Amino acid sequence: QVQLVESGGGSVQPGGSLRLSCAASGFTSGYYAIGWFRQAPGKEREGVSCIKGSDGSTYHTDSVKGRFTISRDNAKNTVYLQMNSLKPEDTAVYYCAAGPACLTATMRYWGQGTQVTVSS
Repeated sequence: QVQLVESGGGSVQPGGSLRLSCAASGFTSGYYAIGWFRQAPGKEREGVSCIKGSDGSTYHTDSVKGRFTISRDNAKNTVYLQMNSLKPEDTAVYYCAAGPACLTATMRYWGQGTQVTVSS
C-alpha cells in the first residue's frame, strides 16, 4: 500500500525551528518528486517546497526562501523539511505529496498532514 506519513509538527515560538519528516512506504520515493504543502485556516493550500526525483533540484516558494530547506534520505525513504526562523504566518497543517514532477497538479499521493503552530 502506498503511504506517506508526516511527523515532526508541533508548537514553537517565533524564530524557532522544526524539522518535518515525510516517511514513504509502498514505493521508492527517490524516483518521485516530493512536495511540501501547507494550508492555514481560511486560506488556499499552497506549495511550499519540492525536491525532484530526477536530479534532486529543489524549489521553495518566495515566503520561505532562506528559511526552509527540503532534503531527502533515499536509504530511509524519507524526505525532510527543515524550517528555521519560523513566523506566525507559517502556522498551518503541512502535507507532503508525491508525483512525477514538482507541479501541484501531478501529485498523486498525499499524507495526512501535521500541524505546525508558531505563536508567542
